Amino acid sequence: MTLEKARELLAVQAQMGGGYNRNAARLILAEIQREHGQQIVDGFIREFDLEQLFGFRPGTEFKAP
Repeated sequence: MTLEKARELLAVQAQMGGGYNRNAARLILAEIQREHGQQIVDGFIREFDLEQLFGFRPGTEFKAP
C-alpha cells in the first residue's frame, strides 16, 4: 500500500470514529508497519491523533490477524 493511499484511508477512519473504524485503522497501520516500518506508523498516529481517537500510542506494534 502506498503512503498516500494509507493517508486517504486513515483520514476516512479517523473522521468516522467508532469501533469498526478502530479495527479498520488497526489493519491499515499493520500493513503500513509491515511495508514501511514503525516510524511511518508513529507519524500517522500523530498526524490523525489516533491516540485520542482510538487509543493507539506511538511505538505500538500492529499485526494483522
